[in-house]
Amino acid sequence: MSGDHTPKIIGTVWGLLVLNTLGSAGAKTIVPLPRSLIQMVTMGALVAAFALALAVNVRLRVRPSAFVFLLTLLLVSSVFSSVHLESGFGALFRCARLALFVGTLWLVSRWWDGGLTFVRHHIRMYLAVLGTVAAGAVLSPGAALPDLYGGRLVGALWPLTPPQIGQYAAVIIGLTVLLVLGRRTDRTSAVVVIVPSLVLLALTHTRTATLGLLIGLSLAIGSLVLNSGAARRFFAWAVLSATVAAVGFASALQTWFLRGQSQENFSSLTGRAKVWHALLAAPRTTTEYVFGAGLGDKSFGGLPIDNSWLAVFNEQGVIGVVLVAAVVIVLGGVALLRPPSLQRACAIFLISYCAIASYTEAGLGDASPYLLHLAVAASLLATPAPAIPLPTPRVPRRHVPRWAQRSEVI
Repeated sequence: MSGDHTPKIIGTVWGLLVLNTLGSAGAKTIVPLPRSLIQMVTMGALVAAFALALAVNVRLRVRPSAFVFLLTLLLVSSVFSSVHLESGFGALFRCARLALFVGTLWLVSRWWDGGLTFVRHHIRMYLAVLGTVAAGAVLSPGAALPDLYGGRLVGALWPLTPPQIGQYAAVIIGLTVLLVLGRRTDRTSAVVVIVPSLVLLALTHTRTATLGLLIGLSLAIGSLVLNSGAARRFFAWAVLSATVAAVGFASALQTWFLRGQSQENFSSLTGRAKVWHALLAAPRTTTEYVFGAGLGDKSFGGLPIDNSWLAVFNEQGVIGVVLVAAVVIVLGGVALLRPPSLQRACAIFLISYCAIASYTEAGLGDASPYLLHLAVAASLLATPAPAIPLPTPRVPRRHVPRWAQRSEVI
């Protein structure tokens, strides 16, 4: 299995999974796109991804994966909580989507061998998404920086919110920096990815993505410091630059970080805390407490929950919270037990980023970019299967005449 070369079509499968997880809600686009059309495209992408993965892995060869196994258990729990239809028939539709998503991950797990293949797919696909954001900003700056979002960058061609854009930019910046430190890409290619992504991240004013990038990169590079001179030099320069920026641009950084919000609004996490308190105070039956109310739109009382753990608790109950926590703990534990390497550093970055973002973003309990980030981490932490030696062809024994045997003795 480890000897299988990853087919190019797997990159297409990964791109379709990325398209499916872009979502259908967001800012107003230059050309109005009906939400039903967007949902048709995203669901069609998931069905196509599953079909292509099945076509390229028709023998259903999969790799044992604790990550995908835990997602499968989460799917079973979600189906059990959704059949009561407390969240309507949409819950069953979301369960079917999650089933296709997990099934596709099982099919592509055959090519999870601890290499960087899926990291490169991840960077390419999200770079393409950010390309549409940049194109929208050039074509219509007013639509890309609307007053509705406080002048923050949104998707003007495809409805993407500032947190989504910030997340995609932060993830590919972090992965590209690590590839440069590991000498797996040239600096010119890295600059083409990192510089525009940094600009887009800055325009989104997304605090969660920025903190996730800084903390995740610090942990990832810290895992390389003892074994990599390039990592030590980069870490030293990063600390020096951060110190200079903190001293020289403290006022500008504070203004960017606060986004013009009042102290009260900032302390309540832009109103999130009020929703969280209401969700936790709501009465629940024993079944709802254990299994949740079924997969929904990650909202409570018509307002977004914006916390992965509370969203999972609301929709998949305590069992869901335990399973999602197990996913993060298992991946993090395996990463810590691996010897220092570039693959381990990339996995640490992705796991830590998702853990940090889970506090103010939902998505760990359903098909989402966060599960794709963790899937890439799982592919990096997979141990290559031992190569199967090819059988040595049996050489038929040649018949030697007796006269020739006598001449050899002489």
